[in-house]
Amino acid sequence: MNRIMSDKRMIACLVVPGLLVIFAGIVFPITMSVYLSLTDQQGGAAVEFIGLENYVQIFKADKTFWRSIFHSLLLAIGLICVQHPACILFAILLDKIGGRAEKVFRILLFIPCIISIMVTSKMWINILNPTFGMLNKILQAVGLSALCKNWLSDPNYVLWCIIFIVMWQGFGYGMLIYYAGVKGISSDINEACAIDGAQGWKKFLYVTFPLLIPVITVNVTLAIISALKEMEIIYLITDGGPGTCSQFVANYLYQIAFRNYQYGYANAISVVFVIICLFVTILYNMALKARDA
Repeated sequence: MNRIMSDKRMIACLVVPGLLVIFAGIVFPITMSVYLSLTDQQGGAAVEFIGLENYVQIFKADKTFWRSIFHSLLLAIGLICVQHPACILFAILLDKIGGRAEKVFRILLFIPCIISIMVTSKMWINILNPTFGMLNKILQAVGLSALCKNWLSDPNYVLWCIIFIVMWQGFGYGMLIYYAGVKGISSDINEACAIDGAQGWKKFLYVTFPLLIPVITVNVTLAIISALKEMEIIYLITDGGPGTCSQFVANYLYQIAFRNYQYGYANAISVVFVIICLFVTILYNMALKARDA
């Protein structure tokens, strides 16, 4: 090993391929994206350098971009404040059930995650259809016809439908991570709780929850990432409509680049979006450090 570490040629042979991959896959694309964001590139051969005009338009005139950022924020809040508590609850309940039923319910809860997003999207489009959709049919059957809506075309409800579908589709992943955390709690700790009489909410608040904090940290991080990059379900179900009522950043970026052919402006959006993601990451890490201090 010392002989290899002292051989500069060997070190170069080991390091250079990795550096080339990083440069080709990360540094070069980011550099090109920043450059193109300063141009009016629209797919033609001629490219005019326009400086910061794209960024000025984003911050002064592009309400759709900031609306899509707000929608991503709402999705992140929904994942963290609604989906995750439900995931923790089901993880604990699965652990308590035990036996064959535990395995069956674990599989059933994870099924939405392994179904193709295309199939999932089509299923929810049919469920929420205002004419023959199952949701409106159920409401009519129980005498709640007044609640029937054109769910995916109504600006007041479409965003909440999308957020619910995303939470439903990803529920199994979050639940499985919390389930692994619950299973990782030592049986000795559970026996000590039983001896001391700590059960129910007391056990959860003073034992289970503190031990799940590292798992919660990981899951919250994944939720933020998922909310910021969410696209497939939006693209397949509403494509950001009606209007921009269910628009998200990734889908908006796709539309600007590959439908409007405004590659320069799309790259400016991507740069601003990356900066926002880095800012959110820094704030989140600062919050974690403040909690641990």
